[in-house]
Amino acid sequence: MNLYVISGVTGMTGNELVRQLLERGHSIIGFDNFFASSINTIKPYLDCDRMDFFEYDINNKRQMEQVKKMVLDRKDSFDKLIYINCAAVVHTEHFYYINRTFDTNVLGMRDFMNQAISVGADVFINCSTSEVYSMQSWAEDGVRESDFITMADAEHSQRTSYATGKLLTEFFIKDAVDDGKIKGCSIRFANVYSKNELYPKHIIPHILHSLNDTGKVVLLENSKKNRRTFLNNIDSCAAVIELSDTDSALDGTTYNVATDEEITIVDLVKLCAQKLGISDYTIEFDGYRESDPERRVLNTDKIRSKTNWRPVVTLSEGIEQCVRELRK
Repeated sequence: MNLYVISGVTGMTGNELVRQLLERGHSIIGFDNFFASSINTIKPYLDCDRMDFFEYDINNKRQMEQVKKMVLDRKDSFDKLIYINCAAVVHTEHFYYINRTFDTNVLGMRDFMNQAISVGADVFINCSTSEVYSMQSWAEDGVRESDFITMADAEHSQRTSYATGKLLTEFFIKDAVDDGKIKGCSIRFANVYSKNELYPKHIIPHILHSLNDTGKVVLLENSKKNRRTFLNNIDSCAAVIELSDTDSALDGTTYNVATDEEITIVDLVKLCAQKLGISDYTIEFDGYRESDPERRVLNTDKIRSKTNWRPVVTLSEGIEQCVRELRK
């Protein structure tokens, strides 16, 4: 069995990793500062003797030293030691706070990776984002990891600070792997959603809560044309585990993780309304976001060729999960 050290463990990716890893018999040291999450997402697992949780901040050096000490004390009892970085300043409204975004998403990741190297970890998985593709999303079969990137700069939108920072983290892990310090890779996720999503400004919970509460959804003007794919966190976490278990994939490069179900935002509202049983609803359009691509579809040939990973949760099934959770 393995020991997993997970930052941002109560977030969308982290909390589902807890469920899947504990079900497989592994052990976890996890921490989170609840920036955009809650202890409730992992509450069912807190009594498990293979789960150790701490309310720590990845930017707090004293707390990270405590994590390091715990790892050193325990690592020899396990087959592998695997670090997974899920901690991040997330959600668009926070991307305009450049220093905080940089401190957590870039410096925090670098320091967490360096800790993994210093304790002799076998693997480091860096959770990146499809936001790095910025304005480049027009390829018919989706953008590939090897495509050159066309990115909006600060003059166009400060929100690109998130994508820029995440792109830089990919350089860190690639450099460390190339230098033989550790094995690992980066993962560029599509729009991840979860039944446990607490942040109502993400598009799927925004639509569901708005329809459920008022029967009206307010969208940006961009949404009249926008097309996206959405990835359930059950599938995003399965990809993390599959990659961490596939030695040939731990080459320091990046992997797109997404589904092939492309949908317009307007049709997404329609689907959510159907699942809620609402036939009479309205959509209003207000505001416009600069540097927002009309289409973002990822090509996943690379991860499919390197691993056995395939998405299993359809968008229809995933929305049904969210609706059931909403109505509890």
